[in-house]
Amino acid sequence: MSSYVISGVSRGLGFEFVRQLSASPANSVFGLVRDKTAVEAKVAAELGRTNITIIQADTTNAAELEKAAQIVSEKTNGTLDYLIANAALQAKTALVGFDVLAQDPTALEEDLIEHFRVNTVGPIHLFNAFMPLILNGHAKKVIAISTGAADTEMTLKPEMYQATAYSITKAALNMAVAKFSAVYRREGVLVMAICPGAVATGGLQIETEEDGKLAMEMFARFKEYSPTFQGPEPVEDSARSVLALMNKATVDDGYAGAFLSHTEKKPYL
Repeated sequence: MSSYVISGVSRGLGFEFVRQLSASPANSVFGLVRDKTAVEAKVAAELGRTNITIIQADTTNAAELEKAAQIVSEKTNGTLDYLIANAALQAKTALVGFDVLAQDPTALEEDLIEHFRVNTVGPIHLFNAFMPLILNGHAKKVIAISTGAADTEMTLKPEMYQATAYSITKAALNMAVAKFSAVYRREGVLVMAICPGAVATGGLQIETEEDGKLAMEMFARFKEYSPTFQGPEPVEDSARSVLALMNKATVDDGYAGAFLSHTEKKPYL
């Protein structure tokens, strides 16, 4: 029996992690969300499994995460095997670059700060809240879902100017992962960041024809970076490969503190 805590499970990759991991009745799966009622209803309607517990906790709120950790601790006798930091923000500003964002410096600053709160500070709070349980767990694995866009190579090679705040704050997350590993590797804890590739989650919020054009421009940059890129892959395939790497990785084989693609190869797409 293994226990899992996953943040941001209301939809997309997070919900798919819950679906795949809860398929084994021996697993205990805990999902952290901001709207518990809605997600519990979704889980009941689409999965109907009793080994899933949905907990209300905003990852930018350290106090809420401490309460969530206490709830999990009471159900697992103070232990946790796997922690996946999946919750993230990728606003519609991801479709444009600094040249456009610079037209409103105040909005630009607010956008960066909000991305840092969700994409960098949130996972740090999450790791701190649950690390005591991880230290008591069997697997001792902590995974951050990152992005290839956080690697300067993926920006410079195709001159990908988009996803500015998202890329910057995920790059900061990768460094936070390395710092956590530097502290906890000696305790046998694997902390690593994994890029799941381009995934069809609908996170870009394409609502207008102009949004569509901007998204196609970004995908064209993806194609330039990775000529074999054929578009975002299905959520279930990406989740499966991320979990496979999580299960494979150990603290002794060069994975500790690392940032890797779910394929362990470049390009990330």
